[in-house]
Amino acid sequence: MVVPHHPAGARLARHRLAGELADVVAPTLLADLIAVLAELVGNAVRHARPLPGGVVRVAWRLRPSAQGTLIQLGVTDGGGASTAPRLRTASTDAADGRGLHIVAGLATRWGVERDGMGQRVWAEFDPTPAPRPNLVPAG
Repeated sequence: MVVPHHPAGARLARHRLAGELADVVAPTLLADLIAVLAELVGNAVRHARPLPGGVVRVAWRLRPSAQGTLIQLGVTDGGGASTAPRLRTASTDAADGRGLHIVAGLATRWGVERDGMGQRVWAEFDPTPAPRPNLVPAG
């Protein structure tokens, strides 16, 4: 699907993903998928150029495996700076710089593919994810 290269694009992508996968994946995994997709689209809007037509391409695919279903999310944009997206160290009072840490923490693996037309940032979720510590909601 394509969404506008605009903050509203992340909302459209989240709603479409949730609608298509709500009956296919566990609610906790769906929440992780939605969070990662929102980060990837948000990063594309903030840090990259749009594709022709002022859009960002968003895709997901489910692939069966012996352990279950592998899910891959991908966001393609027109590319940005001369360096590929990467994890950054953000100071405690920085307003941004944590998005890819969220992606790396929720996804099994992630990466960037670049070509002459732009870049695709992807994240994969294995069917048998590593256990995460129980988190306690704040206040």
